[in-house]
Amino acid sequence: MRRSDMAVLVVTGTGTEVGKTVTTAAVAAAARAAGRSVAVLKPAQTGVAPGEPGDVDEVVRLAGDVTRVELARFPEPLAPDTAARRSGLPSVPAPEIAEAAGKLAADHDLVLVEGAGGLLVRLDDAGSTLADVARLLGAPVLLVASAGLGTLNTTTLTAEALRARELVLAGVVVGSWPHEPDLAARCNLADLPSVAEAPLLGAVPAGAAARPPADFRTQASTWLAPRLGGTWDATAFAAREAAVTVRPTGPATPLR
Repeated sequence: MRRSDMAVLVVTGTGTEVGKTVTTAAVAAAARAAGRSVAVLKPAQTGVAPGEPGDVDEVVRLAGDVTRVELARFPEPLAPDTAARRSGLPSVPAPEIAEAAGKLAADHDLVLVEGAGGLLVRLDDAGSTLADVARLLGAPVLLVASAGLGTLNTTTLTAEALRARELVLAGVVVGSWPHEPDLAARCNLADLPSVAEAPLLGAVPAGAAARPPADFRTQASTWLAPRLGGTWDATAFAAREAAVTVRPTGPATPLR
């Protein structure tokens, strides 16, 4: 898949708090730096009160001049269908989300659709998910994963769910690469693309959102592979991280 093919890119995660919004901002910033017009669509924002900044606002703060669209907002930090039901507000079904993304794609070079939680989180009481949105749009999916222990299982499950639905997994981005990665995180650089059967397309450093926005925009392309408009090289990054040795904590205790 060439970068120019990605008019719409659906961004999902292996779960919550894995760095989806910061990764979305990084992809948007890299695209803007390349002169592309960008829109970010958040179908359902949960856990944010009216008037408070949501995920799309954070993307704009970090990435700069991008179009932001939020279709629905629910105050409780729950799955969108549960949050909608408890609030008494209407949920947002997949066809409505796909229609909104399609309209944005007519006027923008790149549309980023950021989901809530993972791929199969329910959007409405009919059971619509972000996977259904990607299917309706015919759009590839970018998977944001955590760095450490446990990420291989959730990445594998998400990748299998995508393949079962005949959806394209564009690749995996580590949403928060630790400043001092442990052995599991460093090994996962090789294992993540293997279990996902898709390339590793970036590693966003932990704490990236705390950087001044101007610095974030300047650095974003160095965290992402060329397919996402950046200069990051997975092989070189993995080799550099693998060169960091872990000091032994002491002699192993034999099992008895």
